[in-house]
Amino acid sequence: MSRLHDEGVPVGDSAERQDDNQGERYRPGYELVAERLLQHIAEQNLRPGDRLPTEQGLAELLGTTRNQMREAVKVLAAIGRLNVRRGAGIFVAASDKTAADEELAHFQPTDMAHVSMLLDFRRLVETETARRAASLATPIQVRKLRETAAESLRTGAAMDVQGFAEADKHFHDAVAIAADNIFLQANVVNVRRFAAQTDTLLFHGDVPGSLEVAGRQHLAIAEAIADGDPDRAVQLMAAHIDTTQRQFERKIRNRMFKLD
Repeated sequence: MSRLHDEGVPVGDSAERQDDNQGERYRPGYELVAERLLQHIAEQNLRPGDRLPTEQGLAELLGTTRNQMREAVKVLAAIGRLNVRRGAGIFVAASDKTAADEELAHFQPTDMAHVSMLLDFRRLVETETARRAASLATPIQVRKLRETAAESLRTGAAMDVQGFAEADKHFHDAVAIAADNIFLQANVVNVRRFAAQTDTLLFHGDVPGSLEVAGRQHLAIAEAIADGDPDRAVQLMAAHIDTTQRQFERKIRNRMFKLD
């Protein structure tokens, strides 16, 4: 297996970027090593709690440098995929060991098939939260929806990536809360947790698409819920998630083409 160079590999611009004139960026080598390590865990059918070799051993196994492997382990530990115990070793992150959780432990954040499954599930969950919210939202909840949607548009138009991420979280949580179902709320949070892994490894802080467009979509969804129009709320939420899926697909295709 060839070694991954320290400088990384070039990656094309993210989908639907507002500034098409920005040049290519380079993906750090440790991101590629992190992806390969996740693939190795899945290929070896390792389960939560299983111990991995040392950083040096993993580096030799995957044909990379110890420095790159150290950084890869750090980022995977940060997103909850590995558990590093001082003096004990590196482990696949533990869960409650239910069958479902063990399957999810093999989620590949940069594999389009897995990302598509995640987005399909998100579409099922969040269109239902939008439908229920349009029928059940209280005036206070409607006000919260409008406020968070407006904040997402404000931060999106200003290209405030961190501010938008926070407003986006609050908006989708507000829709789920208005749906008045704790299991839907829990799944909205869970989907976001997995999507964050894809954001970290695939977008690396980059902007996946137009934040302003996403903010305007939030506003439209909020108004449909405020109007008590479930069909319209479902349609708009589905369109919002479809936009996200197109952005993810393009980003992954760009990455694959650059690695050919």
